[in-house]
Amino acid sequence: MHPKKIFILLPDGVGLRNFAFTSFVEIGKELGWEVIFWNHTPFDLNNLGYKEIKLNGNARPKTDLLKRAKIISELDYWTQKFSDPVYQDYKFPASKKNLKARIKNFIVDQLISRTKGEAGLQRLITQMKASERKGEFHEDCKAILKKEKPDFLFCTNQRPVNAIAPLTAAQDLGIPTASFIFSWDNLPKATMVVETDYYFVWSEHMKEQLLSYYPHIKLKQVVVTGSPQFEPHYDLILRQSRETFFKEHGLNLSKKYICFSGDDITTSPDDPQYLNDLAEAVEKLNFQRHRLGIIFRRCPVDFSDRYDKVLEKYKDLIVPIAPKWEKTGEQWNTVLPTKEDLSLQINTILYSEMVVNVGSSMVFDFAIFGKPCLYLNYEVRNKTQGDWSPEKVYKFVHFRSMPTGEEVYWLNSKDEIPTKLEEALKNPNEKTKKALDWFKKINIDPADKASKRIWEKLEKILDQKTTEN
Repeated sequence: MHPKKIFILLPDGVGLRNFAFTSFVEIGKELGWEVIFWNHTPFDLNNLGYKEIKLNGNARPKTDLLKRAKIISELDYWTQKFSDPVYQDYKFPASKKNLKARIKNFIVDQLISRTKGEAGLQRLITQMKASERKGEFHEDCKAILKKEKPDFLFCTNQRPVNAIAPLTAAQDLGIPTASFIFSWDNLPKATMVVETDYYFVWSEHMKEQLLSYYPHIKLKQVVVTGSPQFEPHYDLILRQSRETFFKEHGLNLSKKYICFSGDDITTSPDDPQYLNDLAEAVEKLNFQRHRLGIIFRRCPVDFSDRYDKVLEKYKDLIVPIAPKWEKTGEQWNTVLPTKEDLSLQINTILYSEMVVNVGSSMVFDFAIFGKPCLYLNYEVRNKTQGDWSPEKVYKFVHFRSMPTGEEVYWLNSKDEIPTKLEEALKNPNEKTKKALDWFKKINIDPADKASKRIWEKLEKILDQKTTEN
């Protein structure tokens, strides 16, 4: 009997961290699976000792227009269905930079005008799949699948339009498919681009969301496993000694460090001002005989110079430790994580006392290590973007999952920062325990067993398929 063969589809780089840099592959091999990455990224997985088949090709332009229409139509429909205007805030303004962009916008607007209700949305999905079936990319995918004959196709990310062709090709050949919902905030954003036989989600909470947004999906298609992204936090091999980490990054062993984790420029355009305000507060506390410093970890896809003035101004206080991600293109999704960054992030958390940011999921990463999070929740004096405010961020649907609202320290003004920092230093457990309860709601516990649960569910699905046949 030949080993069970699975294709792990990487339509872009965001799945690398979860499925290539964790113990996911090793667990599968131990269970007797042959694991092959179907790799649409520039990353060479052979260097990690993994089997890979490079996936070349892209979605048809028509499919991308249908995808854009689907996202906007879904957000409009959910606004009406749930009587909730928050879904309008997930929209991004369309580019109007040239005639070609304006023609595309016109086509998308026409598609949206003809899309009504669940039936209209389902029609767009059908049209996206039909469009891809007409392309060379789809035929190339089908040829590879016919040759390799995998027993299962697992897509690491539900968002990329480039995933439609390989998934549709597999479905045409009767190969079972699944997609993993990549992030805790993805579903309300209408980022579900693919349609698969099964959907792997983080928690019962995400499962309920998925079924609410997509009522055509059946209960038996949704599989709760948790996310592998948190598993490295429990791997002691990735941890350095305090002395080694501090020496490597020029940190002062006599200081305690606060981590400021930056967001991308869209999520938080005023981050440089927030970092400046934090530095002022830390400077004030140091005058009161504290010995504090700041570690600045920027958003991995933010290569801008927007922090430079603040970093220069407080160069004796702020130590930048940049994420180890590789830039392979100009778009955000062409910035790829590296395995080395797992250790860097873990040790940054381990040797920071707390994290300060605007609404980041780093609250969960720090909670695992027993460290509190402080959410910035005020408007700066000299705003970068007039219509942006942190209030808009915290109204997003994923923050409604907070059980009490007391899971973090809320920094509601610049003046509150020194006091709240001192509170967090004196009693870090007060918020951390509540943050862990929140974490267990959005990601099934225990968090270090997600990969094992995914493989167990895959085995069960395949056994059922074998029995049915």
